[in-house]
Amino acid sequence: MATTAAGGPGRDPPPAVAPAEAEGLRARALTRGWRWLLLVATTLTIFLCVNQQFVLRFFIGFTPLNTEYYYALVLVMLPFVFVIFPANRRAPLDRVPWPDAALFLLTVAVAVLLMSNIRKAAELGWEFGGAPGWIVWCGYAMWALLMEALRRTGGWGLMLSVAPVTVYPLFADSAWLGPLKGTQSTAAQASAYHMLSVESLLGIPLQAFAETVIGFLVFGTALMLTGAGRFFINLAFALCGTFRGGAAKVGIFASALLGMMSGSIVSNVLTAGTMTIPVMKRTGFRASYAAAIEACASTGAVLAPPVMGATAFVMAQFLNVSYAAVAAAAAIPAFLYYFGLFMQVDAYAARHGLKGLRREELPRLGATLREGWYYAFVIALLVFMLLVMKRESHAPFYATALLLALNQAFSRERWNRGTVLKFLELNGRTFAELIGILAGCGLLIGAFSLTGVVSSLANDMLRLAGNNALLLLAMAALTSLVLGLGLTTTACYIFLAILVGPALEKAGLNRMAIHMFVFYWGMLSSITPPVAIASFAAAGIAGAPAMKTGWESMVVGSIIYFLPFFFVLNPAFVLEGPWWETFYLTVSTMAGVVFICGGIQGYQAGVGDLRRAGSLEWPLRLALIAGGAVLATPGGGLMPLTPGEMELSGAAVLAPALALAWWRVRAG
Repeated sequence: MATTAAGGPGRDPPPAVAPAEAEGLRARALTRGWRWLLLVATTLTIFLCVNQQFVLRFFIGFTPLNTEYYYALVLVMLPFVFVIFPANRRAPLDRVPWPDAALFLLTVAVAVLLMSNIRKAAELGWEFGGAPGWIVWCGYAMWALLMEALRRTGGWGLMLSVAPVTVYPLFADSAWLGPLKGTQSTAAQASAYHMLSVESLLGIPLQAFAETVIGFLVFGTALMLTGAGRFFINLAFALCGTFRGGAAKVGIFASALLGMMSGSIVSNVLTAGTMTIPVMKRTGFRASYAAAIEACASTGAVLAPPVMGATAFVMAQFLNVSYAAVAAAAAIPAFLYYFGLFMQVDAYAARHGLKGLRREELPRLGATLREGWYYAFVIALLVFMLLVMKRESHAPFYATALLLALNQAFSRERWNRGTVLKFLELNGRTFAELIGILAGCGLLIGAFSLTGVVSSLANDMLRLAGNNALLLLAMAALTSLVLGLGLTTTACYIFLAILVGPALEKAGLNRMAIHMFVFYWGMLSSITPPVAIASFAAAGIAGAPAMKTGWESMVVGSIIYFLPFFFVLNPAFVLEGPWWETFYLTVSTMAGVVFICGGIQGYQAGVGDLRRAGSLEWPLRLALIAGGAVLATPGGGLMPLTPGEMELSGAAVLAPALALAWWRVRAG
C-alpha cells in the first residue's frame, strides 16, 4: 500500500485515547495497583450492564431494581474520577496523592450506603420526606462529591453552572427569582430527592448511560482497536483522493466515517486530523483552512448516526423514544451538513486551482476493501438491530461480538492479552469521565423537577415572545450558543431541554425537531470562538493560529448555523412527515446549499471564478448566498410562503444573478 509523506494514507492512526484526554483534560497514568483496580471495575461495569440488559439473572435469588443497578454503576465507576483526574494543575500525574485516595474511599462508602437502602427508600417514599438523618447526611456527602467530580471532568465552567442550580430548590420561593419562582424545599428534602428519586442523580442522564451508552462505548473502543480508523481513512483516500481538492474531501469523508462510529469530536480530530491535515497543507491548502475543514468535519461526530455520542442517548430518554428513532431523525440533517462541507471544499479548491493527489500515492480500493471487508457486516448488523429489530440496548454488544470474531479470524491485527487490557483501560477511563459528567448533570433535572417551575417558565417565555414561535426559536438559539460556550454539549442540551423545550412545544412545534434544534445549537461551540475546542485542536496539528482557525471554521461550517431552523420549520427533515416531502425538501435544500457555498467561496459551479466578474464580484456573491438561502429554506408551516413560492422567490434572485455572472465571467 502506498504511503505519503507526513501523515498520508497507509499510516497507522495514533493510539486510541479516552475522550477526556482528547479534550485536553489532565489525566493520570495509573500505577500498577490502581490500573488493575480500574480494569476490574471496568469488567464489572460491562458485566452489570450485560446482566441487566439481557436479563441473565447471574445474581441467583436476587433481581436488582433498576435503581440498584444505576447505583451499582455509580459505586463502581464514580470513585475513579478522583483517581484518574487530578484536582488541579499542581497535582502529581505519576501517583495518586492521599486526598484523592481518601475521596475514592469516601465515594465508595457513601455509594454503598445509599445503594443498600435504595430499595427501602422506594418502598417507604423517602425521596418525598421521612428519610433517616444518616441517609440525608450521606446525600449531602454524595452531593458534594458529585460537584467535585463534575469540576474535574467538565471543568470549572460546568461545575459553576450546575452547582447553583442544584441548590436552587432551597431558595425557590424567593420573590427576586421572578419567573423561576417555585416550590421551596428544605436542605434535607432536597438531599433525599436528589439522591433517591429517579428524577435527579438516578435520572435521565444516568439512565441513558446505564441503558445504552455503555454498550456503544464498548463497541466504539473495540472498533478503533481492531484498526477501523486506518481502514476508514484509507477507504476515504482511495475513494476521494484524486478529486479536485482531494485531500480535504478525504478529511471530510474519513471524519464522517470515524465520527459515525466514535461520537467524540476532539478524539476524531486527533485520529483523522493527524493524517489528513498534513496532506491538505502539502497539496496547497492554507494551514488554518485545512484545520478548519478537519474541525468542521469532526464536529459531525456527534451528528452522524449510527453512533452520535452521549447526548443523543440522553435525548432518546428525554423524548421517551428508542435511540433508533433519534438516529433516524438525525440522518438527513447530518447528510445535508456533510454535503455542505463537500461543496465548500469543492468551490474553494476550484477557485484556488487545487488538484487532487496522484493515484500512485493512494491506497488501492480493492486492497483496502480486502483488508477491512468485514467492517461492512458489523455495521450492517448494528444498523439492522437498531432500525429493524429496535434492540438498541443489545445491538452494540452483538456488533462487538461479531467484530471481535471476524477480527480474530481474518485480520492480521488479532487481539492479544495486551490489547484486551488496553481495551478495558480505555473504556474504564471513558466510563469514569461520563459518570462524573452525567451523574452531576442529573441534579439539574432534579432541581427543576422538585420546584415544579418548568411549566410556569414555559408560559412566561411564550408571553415574553408574544406567542411568536420564530422569535422564541431565535431566543432558544442564542441561549443555546451562549450556554454551549461554557458547558459540555450534554450539559447544555439538558439545560435547554428542561428550560426552553417545553416553551417551544407549547408554541406548537414538533417535539423531535425541537430537541434536535437544541442539540445542534448546543454543540456549535465546538467550532465557534472563543471556545472552539475542535478548531483549536486542529489548529495545534496544523501549526495554525487558533483564533484564525476558529473564524475560518465558522465560515466553512456555516450551514450548521441555519440548518437547525430548517427542521423546526418543517419536521419532514427529521422524518416526521411523508417520505416524498422529505425527499423533495432534501433535494431543494441541496440545490440551495450549492449556491450558498458558491457565493461564500467565490466560485460557482457551472459559472466559474467570480473574481473575473470584476467590480460585480461581491454583489453577485451576496445575491447567490441570499438566493440560495431562500431556495434552501422550507416553505409552509411557520413560513408565510408555500414551498413552491419559496422556490420561485429563490429563483427570482438566482436566475438574473447567475445570468449576469456567467456573462461577466466569460467576458472577463
